[in-house]
Amino acid sequence: MNNKNFLGTQDWSRPELDSLLEQARRFRANRLGNELQGRSIALLFFNPSMRTRTSFELGAHQLGGKAIVLAPGKDAWPIEFDVGSVMDGEAEEHIAEVARVLSRYVDLIGVRAFPKFQDWSVDREDRVINAFARFATVPVINMETITHPCQELAHIMALQQHLGGDLKGRKYVLTWTYHPKPLNTAVANSALQIATRYGMDVTLLCPTDEYLLDPRYMDFARQNVAANGGSLSISHDPQAAYRGADVIYAKSWGAIPYFGRWDQEKPIRDAHKHFIVDEAKMALTNNGMFSHCLPLRRNVKATDGVMDSKACIAIDEAENRLHVQKAVMVSLVGSGIGNGESRMVKKQKLLVD
Repeated sequence: MNNKNFLGTQDWSRPELDSLLEQARRFRANRLGNELQGRSIALLFFNPSMRTRTSFELGAHQLGGKAIVLAPGKDAWPIEFDVGSVMDGEAEEHIAEVARVLSRYVDLIGVRAFPKFQDWSVDREDRVINAFARFATVPVINMETITHPCQELAHIMALQQHLGGDLKGRKYVLTWTYHPKPLNTAVANSALQIATRYGMDVTLLCPTDEYLLDPRYMDFARQNVAANGGSLSISHDPQAAYRGADVIYAKSWGAIPYFGRWDQEKPIRDAHKHFIVDEAKMALTNNGMFSHCLPLRRNVKATDGVMDSKACIAIDEAENRLHVQKAVMVSLVGSGIGNGESRMVKKQKLLVD
C-alpha cells in the first residue's frame, strides 16, 4: 500500500494544511471523540521529549486510540539504518524488519530523531525517518528530526488565534538567540517554511551569514514567497528587524559551517548574547506577539518580562500541539478530512482482489 506520510509540510498542499488546521480547531473546541477508536500508533523516541510525547499519547487516548512508546537503545533494541551493513556492532536489528513488523501491529508510526551534530552532509539526509518511511507500510509522522512539522501547525494555529485567519502581509521575525549548546536547526527550518507558506513578510534575523539555514530550506522559503506572496529578507541588526514586527519567533540553532566543530563556533555564539528577546526590543514591535517552541531557558533566550507578558503566546502554541497532532493522526488513518479510504478498507479490498 502507498500511504501518505507526514514528514514535512512542504509535501502537503496549502488546502490540505488548511484542512488540518480546521480539524485542529474542532478538536480544540471538543477534545474527546472516537475518530481513532481501535487504532494505534507506535511512537519511537531516539531523543528526549516532554510536549511531543505527552500530546501524542494523550491525543490518541482522547480519540479512543492507543499509543505505544518506544526508546530504541533503551527499552527497545538498538536499530541499524544503513542498507548493506554488516551488523557486528551495537545494533541488534535492522530498520527493514523494525518498520515492517511495527506496520503489522499499528496503524501509524511516529519518529523523533535529532541530528548527530557531527556531519551536516549526513544529517541533512534525515536517514532515520526516511528509512522508516521507506520500509513501513503504514503512514509515518515526523515528531521532529531536521524539521518539526507538528510544531509548524501549532505555531500557525496560535498566530491565527491572535492575529486572525489571514496572516498575509504580517511582519514576522524569526530570530536566532543565544544558547550555551549547539542546537538542532529543525524548528528554525520549519518556522521559515510555514511563515512563508502563509504569505507573511518574513525576516530571518541572525548574528552573521554563518547562521543562515541550509540552502534547501532557504530555497523552500523563496519558493513559498513566489507562490503565496509575502517576502523574505535577512538581517543581522536586531533593532532594525524588530521595528514594526507583528510576530517575534525565537529559536537558537547551530551554525552549519561549524557543524561538529563546537569549539570553533562557541566564540561567535558567545559574542551575540545580546540577541536575547527582551522588553526593550519588544517595545520596537507593532504590539507584536512573541512565541517559542519550548523548552526555553529564561533570561538566556528571553527575559522573564517577555515570557510573563500578555504578548507571549508560547503556552497557546504548546497546547495546540495536542490539537494539530490529533488532526494529523485522524487524517492519515483516513477518517476525518478525506485523505482517502481507511487502512481497514484498503486491506479488505486487497483480500477481495
